[in-house]
Amino acid sequence: MKKIITLVLLCSAGLIHAQAFEGAGDSKINIGANLQKGGSGIQASADFGIGENFSYGFVGSYLLDVQEISVPTSVLPTEFKTEKPAFKDRFDAKFRINANLSSAINIDDRLDIYPGLSLGLKNFGGHLGSRYFFSDGFGVFTELGFPIAKYGTKNKLFDHLNNQFTFSIGASFNL
Repeated sequence: MKKIITLVLLCSAGLIHAQAFEGAGDSKINIGANLQKGGSGIQASADFGIGENFSYGFVGSYLLDVQEISVPTSVLPTEFKTEKPAFKDRFDAKFRINANLSSAINIDDRLDIYPGLSLGLKNFGGHLGSRYFFSDGFGVFTELGFPIAKYGTKNKLFDHLNNQFTFSIGASFNL
């Protein structure tokens, strides 16, 4: 019984000291699912602390499951062909900055709430995310992303992919 109690106390101590954002020099990796209208895929991001409440990072996403679109053929408008998005339509990469608010609003050290802005291949946008760490190295994250200014291309058929409201959820790791 003493061994079980000791083990529970040691595990609890690890949870108490977990910190979601430590400021300058802190590094985080997020890996998870990206969900949006018309497709779903994977997202990976890395954030690096450069101040007590400020970080920069990079995020990349790739849509694996994308709905195909039927378009009229050029020969007969009553005949349709199925179009699939190319790699450039499925992939997006962004540079981002975050305001890490946990210490500023004095909430649980294991929780990090971070609004931010991003500049990507498809748009200039914003995001609101949160991370919760169960231990010093492992936690979960969720993010909501949205475009503020969209970039146009000649391929209007798939411009909406990675250029709309997105929801991401997954695992977060300290480096």
